[in-house]
Amino acid sequence: MLHLLWIAALLLPPLTESYTITLQPTDNLTIHIKRATNTPSQPCNICAPKCNALSLAISRGQKVDYTFDCSTPEKYFIMEVNRTIDCSSGMCPLNISLQPTNLHGLNRTFSWNILTSKNNGLIFGFSGPWLTQIDPSSQCPDHIRFKISTYVHDSSYSIGTFCRNGTITRIKVQERGVIALSLPWNLAIKDPGISITNRSSIKSLSIVESTFSQQSTVTLLSANYPDPFPTNEQMTWKFNLPENHAAAVQFLNHTSPMCVKKEENVHYYLPKPALHKLTDSQPANILQNFNLSLENCEVDTQKTAHPGLSLKFNITVQRSQGDQLYALDLTKEKGLVVHIKKRFTGRTFTPVCLICKAPMVCDSELVLEGGRYYKISFLCEQLSSLMVTAEKVIECWDLKTCNSRMPLTIPQTLIDFPVQLESYSWKLIAPENISNEIVSKSVYLQQDVVDKPCNAAAVGFTYDIFSSTNKDTLKVGAFCPNGSIEKIQLRDNVTITLKTPRNGNPAKLLTHDLHVSFVSFIKEVSIFTVSPKTEDMIYLETPNYESGLPDYASASWSINLTKKQSAKLKFGKDKMDISCEKGSAYVNIMEQKDGSPETVRREDQQLPSQLNIYSTFWVNISNCKPWTGTKKLKLQFCITFNQISPGEIKPSRPG
Repeated sequence: MLHLLWIAALLLPPLTESYTITLQPTDNLTIHIKRATNTPSQPCNICAPKCNALSLAISRGQKVDYTFDCSTPEKYFIMEVNRTIDCSSGMCPLNISLQPTNLHGLNRTFSWNILTSKNNGLIFGFSGPWLTQIDPSSQCPDHIRFKISTYVHDSSYSIGTFCRNGTITRIKVQERGVIALSLPWNLAIKDPGISITNRSSIKSLSIVESTFSQQSTVTLLSANYPDPFPTNEQMTWKFNLPENHAAAVQFLNHTSPMCVKKEENVHYYLPKPALHKLTDSQPANILQNFNLSLENCEVDTQKTAHPGLSLKFNITVQRSQGDQLYALDLTKEKGLVVHIKKRFTGRTFTPVCLICKAPMVCDSELVLEGGRYYKISFLCEQLSSLMVTAEKVIECWDLKTCNSRMPLTIPQTLIDFPVQLESYSWKLIAPENISNEIVSKSVYLQQDVVDKPCNAAAVGFTYDIFSSTNKDTLKVGAFCPNGSIEKIQLRDNVTITLKTPRNGNPAKLLTHDLHVSFVSFIKEVSIFTVSPKTEDMIYLETPNYESGLPDYASASWSINLTKKQSAKLKFGKDKMDISCEKGSAYVNIMEQKDGSPETVRREDQQLPSQLNIYSTFWVNISNCKPWTGTKKLKLQFCITFNQISPGEIKPSRPG
């Protein structure tokens, strides 16, 4: 017999913990246990007392004992607890609680259906940590989720879905509201932190009140989102800001209805009323508490294919510099365009920084044109998150009128501006028969190469120099001050970009000293004039070094030596290391005096291991057309300068 009982026990379904729910006759609530969606295929039933039920309803005045015939009922069933609170004949209770208190073991949704008279509104208050709105399809980190709904002409509309820990302190609805609180099966909370009071009519679908205690960005959604907002209705958001903070509104997404009467609009109270369209730029740098109302038109309900009205937007609240304004005087800067924008860091920083050129006209990026005077303010705690870039165009269409040398200046107003000047570019544009010349009068240039890189932090800035035609752009090279390059002549249009290191010293920009002029046409891509001052060794490389010298292009260097100097020229590799399909590539080295011999090497020949030179000389490197897919011509060479001792005899030719 014992053996048979043991076998029978094995064959019976396992029973979980038994539960008892007792509802008093005065409890105005019902409990419904039912199958959840997307449940496992393995069967699980409610035993009350027979194990064949798929749902269980418990009404007030009932006491029910039940259990489940599986060990994990939370995978199969959910519990809905619905309570109606009638406030139409008196004051609502101040706080609501979870009743009964012994409900656990299943995912539960507690719903409170609150009624009041048609002339009254309801206020739902939320104690700390308050609420934050989420998309209806999203989940909360702690799996505790609130949903607030109201009714318009007996049709239910969701005010929103919310998680704990946010800025929303109160939500007001008209006449009737529903609060639904969803809890996971393994979590119990004693106090939902919800209070209810009834007040006078709010004359609106709802009012959502958001109180910021610190800087943050929150996302808010219109009622019923992403479905259409109710026709001919209005919804309001009230924003309370801490001292010394400002707010910015950014619309992320919206859809517009097909209106029969009126138009959909956005109303602001700042505190003065202001009317905006959904497509307008929205206010920013708002320095006081304010309201935002979304108003729908009378919608053509026959146009069912039309999306209707919906809105998703951000409110960013940050520390403010108040009314502090910064001047940018660009009145004398013809052809200049200034960009103030977010510094690229590889990730989006939060909160965003906004730049304002009017009290409430702000954006994350601002473009300012020369010829005007600006007063700029910021909605941004750290201005180091922003940067300034500028570009100035200098044109010449007739060499007779623009052949004078001109300094490349940086407006002092940009140097003094509180946002760092990241880069300043000068674009020299001229016809094909006019070339350009760059001269450093007091501070010669050093080319930035691997063997002798520029120290941008020490000198304060570097230059990137580009040469371009209508078809191609090549990088002549990167340069910095305190070198030996006195002059650079470039055949084609030129862009010179001054770049500053992060957190650099703006005062070092005062040492910037470049002049440019338009000159007669030259055939070479570039001609460098090198006049060593204090350097014992200089490093140089062909233009466009990373990609290689263009086909058939040539570059020249004029190396100036004093009577008391000699030079040793050495290349970085033994051969040019290219294979020509058409023409030949050459390296030519020749002293600039009558009768001097010329050192010439072709691409298939060994380059000189070292040349000793005793007077000013030329280095010319010219390219062929290399075979497609083969290496490009790129050469580096260094020159060591020595003082000639008295009595030393100069050879008549390079040795």
